[in-house]
Amino acid sequence: MKHVKIKMNNHTFLLIITVLLFIAMYMSGILLFGDKNFGRIQVFFNLFISNAGLIVVATGMTMVLITAGIDISVGSVVAMTCMLLAWMMEHKSVSAISALIIVLIVGTAFGFVQGWLISYLNLQPFIITLAGMFFARGMTAVISTEMISIKNEMFLSWANAKFYLPFGGYENKRGDIIFPYIYPSVVLAILVLVAAFILLKYTKFGRSIYAIGGNEQSALLMGLNVRRTKLLTYVINGFLAAFGGFLFALNTCAGFVEQAKGFEMEAIASAVIGGTLLTGGVGNVIGSLFGVLIKGTIESLINFQGTLSSWWTKITIGALLSFFIILQSILAARKQRRRAV
Repeated sequence: MKHVKIKMNNHTFLLIITVLLFIAMYMSGILLFGDKNFGRIQVFFNLFISNAGLIVVATGMTMVLITAGIDISVGSVVAMTCMLLAWMMEHKSVSAISALIIVLIVGTAFGFVQGWLISYLNLQPFIITLAGMFFARGMTAVISTEMISIKNEMFLSWANAKFYLPFGGYENKRGDIIFPYIYPSVVLAILVLVAAFILLKYTKFGRSIYAIGGNEQSALLMGLNVRRTKLLTYVINGFLAAFGGFLFALNTCAGFVEQAKGFEMEAIASAVIGGTLLTGGVGNVIGSLFGVLIKGTIESLINFQGTLSSWWTKITIGALLSFFIILQSILAARKQRRRAV
């Protein structure tokens, strides 16, 4: 019984801290800005609407980090995806469905190339994905240096569609009842998150990812195909980066070179704040979701406050990231001491 308790603490402590932090921050917002309607359900749903793309990208990043890898190219892939979507639909009259299929293929191929170089040539993930970051951002500029607004009717119908919920309504100044809503991008992001959770927790492939991140040499001795597993992880990550870019484009309805700058760091920060270890072997996409929600809550608090610069979001995220990295180091040191005993 004691062994089970220790195991549970090792895998859930960081997640519990993240969830409690989110609840504390959101409740603080309700107490501080209740007079500004911070407590409305729509404000909570807006956290998902504004960050649907980041949820998907952070999901892929979590899988990569669990293998003890990293991918700092995803922000540039998101920008390239948005630009490619806009360019194909507006300048080449490609249908929205065809454009979506093409960008998903491009993202998957991008992940395959990076994954192959990392897993089969044993090159450092940071260096390879750094090169990928420069390449994707450069290709975004090659496609177009000007902002391209998306006016495709089908794409705009996707972007503007709303799913209204039959609860949490409020009466506006004109006496109309307004019900909270979400966009299709939120539904798609949650579906991706659930699929990734099932993949990591209940499949052989998911268990292999954790085994490789925990100890690659032990994984080899267990007979796992380490190279193939790492390759597939980067392929999935490339696909999710492109899909996250599509969801990002649904919010912006445009493509431009500077889009999603720093997005990769937000994805990494969300995963780490959510309990994913940078050293690999431990992580959970549910924790990454809460990491994204914490980032969104900080932005909402700053917006409701009204006088603080938006840069305080990055300052706060940086402080939280430092805190969780230090906490991870403390937990890792305790684990080493326990093994020594």
